[in-house]
Formats: sequence, C-alpha cells, structure tokens
Amino acid sequence: MAAFPLNTKSNFHARSNSLPSRPHPIILQCNEHLDRLIRSSHETSSSSSLLSHKLGGLQDLHECVEKLVQLPLTQEALLHEPQESWVDELLDGSLRLLDVCTAAKDSLLHTKECMRELQSIMRRKRGEEMGITVEANKFLTSRKVVRKAIFKALGNLKATTSKKGNFSSNIKDQQTLVLVSLLKDVEVVTLSIFESLLNFISGSTQPKPRSWSLVSKLIHTKRTGCTPVTNENEFSQLDAALQSSVLHMACKSDNSCNLQNHLEKLESCIQDFEEGLEFLFRRLIKIRVALLNILNH
Repeated sequence: MAAFPLNTKSNFHARSNSLPSRPHPIILQCNEHLDRLIRSSHETSSSSSLLSHKLGGLQDLHECVEKLVQLPLTQEALLHEPQESWVDELLDGSLRLLDVCTAAKDSLLHTKECMRELQSIMRRKRGEEMGITVEANKFLTSRKVVRKAIFKALGNLKATTSKKGNFSSNIKDQQTLVLVSLLKDVEVVTLSIFESLLNFISGSTQPKPRSWSLVSKLIHTKRTGCTPVTNENEFSQLDAALQSSVLHMACKSDNSCNLQNHLEKLESCIQDFEEGLEFLFRRLIKIRVALLNILNH
C-alpha cells in the first residue's frame, strides 16, 4: 500500500491545517466510522436494536484501527519522539476498554445462565406456582448481583477517566499528535457506548446522568433533534414481569406465556450483544498487543 501522510480530520481534536492534504485511506475510514457513531449518539431512545447497531459500528471502527496500528507509517509516527505521558495514557486506555468490555460480557453471561435455569424450571414445573415463584425470586436476586457489578465497573471507569490530563500537549510532532488524538477519540466513543450498554443491561429505563459524559468532556458537539426516551429494554421488561408474578403469586397459563415471551426476547437480545462484544474483545486484544509491540520496541 502506498504511503500516505497521517493527516486526519477529526470531530474531536483540533488538527493543524499545515499538514499535507492527502490523508491515508485508513485514516479517512476511521473518521467516517467515528462520525457515524457520534451522529448516533444524538439518538436518546433506549433499545437493544439501537445498541446492537452501535456495536456494529464499533466493530467497523476497531477493524479499521487494527489495520491502522499495523501500518509502518503509524509505527514511525508513534516512535518519532521520546515516549512521555501519552504513551502510558494510550496503553492505559486500551486496558480500560478491555476491562469494560469484560464487565459487559460477564454481566450478560451471568444473566443468561440464571435465565436458562428459570426457563428449565418453568418447563419442568408447569402449573406449579410455588416452584416457579421461588426460581423467579432467585433470578431477581441474581439481577441485583449483576447490577451491583455493573455499577462498580461504571464507578471504576469514572474514577480512572477523571484523573486524565491533557496528555496531547506534550506531543511536539504533528503527525504523532494526529495519530494519538485519533486513538484517544476512538477510546472515548467506545467507552461511552460500553457505558450505555452496561446501563441497559442493568435494566435502567433511562440513561444515567453521566451517560455520554466521557464524550462531553472531550468532544464539543451540539445535540439536536433528540427523540424522547422510550422503554424498550428487554432486561427491565423481564424484571418487571417477574416482580409482578412474584408479587401476585401468579402462575396462570396467560402469565406463564407472557414470561416465556419476555425470556425469548431477552435471550435473542443477549445473543446479539454477546456476538458483538466477543468480536470487539478479540479486536481490542489485537490492537493492544500491536501497540505494546510498537511502544516497547
């Protein structure tokens, strides 16, 4: 592939106009994916389909980033000047992404396992009100454990990101600044979508006050045309249905059918999320390994 300058046009960081006007094609692709993800952040409705769409966008973005970090031109840019605080920040950022992705994967796995136990009990004990109610209570208890783990992960994320400084001010070489800023933009958007996903898995019907706060700290964009928040959360819908079932000790056929419908919808939702996260997790590992190989050269 022909060598192109590492010039880029980012939505988040100011770029120098003195750079060559022919950006590398992969840089252009990365920016296009970033633009689409930022535009999708204007949509405030909470639905699994929207989050699956965003995860698909992240997959495309990180596929591009994986190609970007393998370019000889990228390696030269990262090694152009003495390694200072921005090096640690890049590596810390890649680790943050892996940690949050793992937290999301674990929360889905735990919910899926408990959900399958509930489905098994419902099949074996049709019409046995007490048995199903006991298992429903177990599922609701397990959901509390999941929520606690999610809120802990989000708290840790907030604590680590609040300590970051303006690392880019230490970078003198313009092409290195362009590349490092792009990688940080990717981290910011990815963390924000992971944050939204974790809140969704917890059963939150509305975004947390700090949702997209990571973006707002580093990216100055206007939000316009936001749509009203609607509750299309399969996790919270099943939680509510089970709580109602336990409260009324109801296990009639119509209620059982309703629960089965919620379980099937959630199962499909979890499968979509797991597939997207597994793809991203593999890409994040490859990108981190590539960065370590470059920076520890």
